[in-house]
Amino acid sequence: MSQSQSNSQARHLISVTNPKSPISEAYRTLRTNISFSAVDEDLRVIMVTSAGPGEGKSTTVANLAATYAQSDKRTVLIELDLRKPTVHKTFTLSNRLGISHVLTKQASLEEVIQDTKIPNLSAITAGLIPPNPSELVGSKALGSILEQLKEQFDQIIIDTPPVLALTDAQLISTHCDGVVLVAEAGKVKRSALLDAKERLQIVKAKIVGVVLNNAKRKIKDDYYYYYYGHDEK
Repeated sequence: MSQSQSNSQARHLISVTNPKSPISEAYRTLRTNISFSAVDEDLRVIMVTSAGPGEGKSTTVANLAATYAQSDKRTVLIELDLRKPTVHKTFTLSNRLGISHVLTKQASLEEVIQDTKIPNLSAITAGLIPPNPSELVGSKALGSILEQLKEQFDQIIIDTPPVLALTDAQLISTHCDGVVLVAEAGKVKRSALLDAKERLQIVKAKIVGVVLNNAKRKIKDDYYYYYYGHDEK
């Protein structure tokens, strides 16, 4: 494994910078709820997606991966949003080699696994943006890669494109034990969220949770925003 830096500015990971905050606690609660959502199953491969762009998916997936690592689980975060990758920016990692290179047999799995600054957390960036992302993530090679990673890691977290924009998320979900769907309150339409849910159910994906970002909650006479993140896909 190797760790290298890029010139991209790292995104804010509140679960790391302020672990005692209510938002960080919400991420830990999400992690716990996922674990208890299937008592008789081991949900080792979890993907995070959204109905559309701009709903906080990338912030959620990064913080969720960090909370798994903080619970002493050997965790790897895989960037499978091959069109608009963000993992290398979030963790200031090199994107010279990534999962696309492994899927096209241009690099080995060991070559693309990078350590992050967070103990127990590794990451696999997207790599070169390919001309045929859907074909790559829908190939048998992805299943083989995940099986190899299960031998090295306790938990695998996958960042995918939004469900409604592309077929990628549906294809990837067939390799996952569970799906977390991210939605932004006041932005995503109920019909779009239901459409995303139906598309995932068509391929028999198991939705284990929904994260609602920027939901208003009332405390006494004041309103505040309870959110996981913003300024993300």
